[in-house]
Amino acid sequence: MAKKNIIHSVGKRKTSIARVYFKEGTGKITVNGRDFDKYFPLESLRVAAVKPLVLYPIEDKFDVYVNVIGGGPSGQAGAIKLAFAKAILLINPDLKETLAKASMLTRDPRVKERKKYGQKGARARFQFSKR
Repeated sequence: MAKKNIIHSVGKRKTSIARVYFKEGTGKITVNGRDFDKYFPLESLRVAAVKPLVLYPIEDKFDVYVNVIGGGPSGQAGAIKLAFAKAILLINPDLKETLAKASMLTRDPRVKERKKYGQKGARARFQFSKR
């Protein structure tokens, strides 16, 4: 049961999953019940997360509620970026080419490689001793 005035999208990055809800409002961004600037104290993460909003500003149009789980700050910022881009695409489909050229609609497939048996890590081997 979806409400007509709420736009919902999902973004993923590494092990992070971000659910974004755009609702008509004043342009406030809330992440997990906290202010966006408080949730991401680093400027680089804030800039990375709101990159799609540079192409389609939401000031005084929408309040954005973000629910993000899993991973670390960098993965969460990437997941939010993808979710924002998908939500903007639902609002304004004409921006598809612009968002695609900026590679904001692509899910980053890089994830941590698993540890292999007989080794110390994914690629690191146990130290070799000749004697």
